[in-house]
Order: sequence, then C-alpha cells, then structure tokens
Amino acid sequence: MPKLDRYLSSEFARAVFAALVVLGMVSLGGLFADLLGEMARGKVPPPLLLSQLGLRLVRYLPLILPLALLLGFMLALGRLYRDSEMHVLAAAGIGPRRLLKPVLLVALPVVAVIALSSLWLGPWADRVARAMVAEANKNLLVAGLEPGRFTVLANGGVAYADGMSADGTHLDRVFVYRERGERMDVATARAGQLYRDEGARVLALEDGFRVEGPLSGEALDYRLMRYKRNEMGLPAASDERPSNAPAFKPTVDLLGDPSRGAAAELHWRIAPPLLAFAFVLLAVPLSRSSPRQARYGAMLLAFLAYLVGIFLMLLGTQWLADGTLPLFAGLWWLVLPMLALGGWLYARDGRVARRWWSR
Repeated sequence: MPKLDRYLSSEFARAVFAALVVLGMVSLGGLFADLLGEMARGKVPPPLLLSQLGLRLVRYLPLILPLALLLGFMLALGRLYRDSEMHVLAAAGIGPRRLLKPVLLVALPVVAVIALSSLWLGPWADRVARAMVAEANKNLLVAGLEPGRFTVLANGGVAYADGMSADGTHLDRVFVYRERGERMDVATARAGQLYRDEGARVLALEDGFRVEGPLSGEALDYRLMRYKRNEMGLPAASDERPSNAPAFKPTVDLLGDPSRGAAAELHWRIAPPLLAFAFVLLAVPLSRSSPRQARYGAMLLAFLAYLVGIFLMLLGTQWLADGTLPLFAGLWWLVLPMLALGGWLYARDGRVARRWWSR
C-alpha cells in the first residue's frame, strides 16, 4: 500500500474510532437510563441489566455507526484542511479520485458492519432480548420482587416483602397495593408463597388483612376483611409487540412476507448501510475549508443532514406501514437521491466553477 493511502486511511480510521467511542458512551448512558426506568416499572428483571444493555446497543448500531462515520471523516478531513495538508495534496494533483481509495479502505468495512447489524444482528438481538425477559419471568428468583424494596408491578401496582427465601418462593411480611378501575385494593400478610400455575405467577398470601375502597376517598365505601389465605395473580411484564411482529422476524422471512409491515421493516433494514455510504461521500466536500475558517459550521451542517436523513427514514417507514406510500417506492425515494447527491458533490469537490459568460 502506498504511504499516502496508509497515512490517510490511518487518520480516517482513528477519527472514526474516536467518534464511535464518544457516541457509544452517550448511547450507553441513554440506554442505561431507559433500562433503569423499565426495571422500576417491573418490565425488566434487575439481573438482566447488563445483558439487555448489550443487546440493545447492538440493536442501535445501524443508527450509531453512520453518524460515527460521518463525524469521523469530517474531523479527520477538517484537521487536514486546517493544517494545509489537503492544499498540499491538491497542489500535487491529488484530487477526489485519488482520495477515493483511502476513503473506501475505512468506509467499506464499517458499512459492511452496518449492513450486518441492520440485516441480521439487530433483529437477532431483539429476539434474544425478548426471549431472555420471558424466560426470566418464568424463574421465581427474578420475578421482580426483592426483599426490603417496593417493586412496581406491570399493571401499575406495588408489592413489598420484608424477607424472602433463597429460592424466592417464600415471603415474609408482605404488602400489595393494586388499582381496579375506580377502586383500590390493599393487602397485607404475615407470609406469602410465590408459585406458578399453568404458566402464570401466583402470590398466595397467608394470615393477613385486605382493605378495598374508592380511589378518590370521597365515598365511605370501604370493606375490611381478614383472611387465612388469599391468592392473587402477579402480571408478567412483556413486550407490547406480538411475537410474530416483523421487527422480530429474520430478514430472510421478510422477503417472502407480502404484508405492508414486513415491507416497511425490510426497507428499514436495507436503508442504513446505503445512507451511511452516502454520508461518507458527503463528508469529503462538506469538510472543505480554509485554515482560518470556523471549525464547527460544517460539522453542524453534517449533523443536521444526518438528523434529516434518519427522520425521513423513520417517516418513510411509517408511511409504508400505514399505506401512505406504495410498496414499490419503499425507501428508495430517500436512499437513491442521497447517494446521487453524495456522488455528485464528491466528484465535483475541488473543481473551480466556470462563469456562465466564459463558457
């Protein structure tokens, strides 16, 4: 490999990696906050925090990596322009065509990873994450109840146990609060037993009291009862999407599915690698600047282009699913013009415009 290609490709790779690290940390922070909220609502068992965090990060790679590519190339090329290295290369007759090789040496492997994540790894991570949560809910040890802590149930209720056995089946000093329409239901018990009955989780309370009354507290319609044993079902948190939703299907299965939802999901998976390549082509002309020019104007413009592209991809996917767009249009109306615009601007980068009267 020529020294120039090696030098430029190493500069591009370092900048893309740095942008990916920063974006990855920001994304991890956001995903971690979302998972904590779902854990507090009882949707995700606490022992699955790290596994769910990793699987969700894989699912979002098709959205993170294109931005890392765009910002990485912008940072690397911007530094080369500020240090006048690009002007020296231009003076030596090295134009966009000659730069294409080091650009592709870095961009194509990342685009391949985006395609792999979008077409296979992302849907696989979705399916695995859903299966892990469903399997964990079958295990009484991670049913969401923890001793000494108030736990929000999937139906909005609250449960508390002062103590719990090692296998998670026997509870001590239990408190359960539930809402049923316009009425509330509060139960306390000296002990409780957690077991499964035909796949459903059941909490059997023993030797306690139960109070039922209106939520508003305006009417004095309360009932107090003492019981020897009281059984109640614990709702299992689950994904609101059905198990046969297009988002969980492998890409191969979507190819043979004639439904609009499957077509929308298929185009959603195809678009990210193509848009990522278009962003790379756009990064080269957008990075052109003089040594004294402000650094962050072009960066802001590139970030705005990314946001518009992702927003249109989301909007187009929704239009495909609800029938606003015909199926043959897919997301090609977005992807192909972006690729054409990026290729045209890349090919014209560095050319001196001729005045119309001198043509």
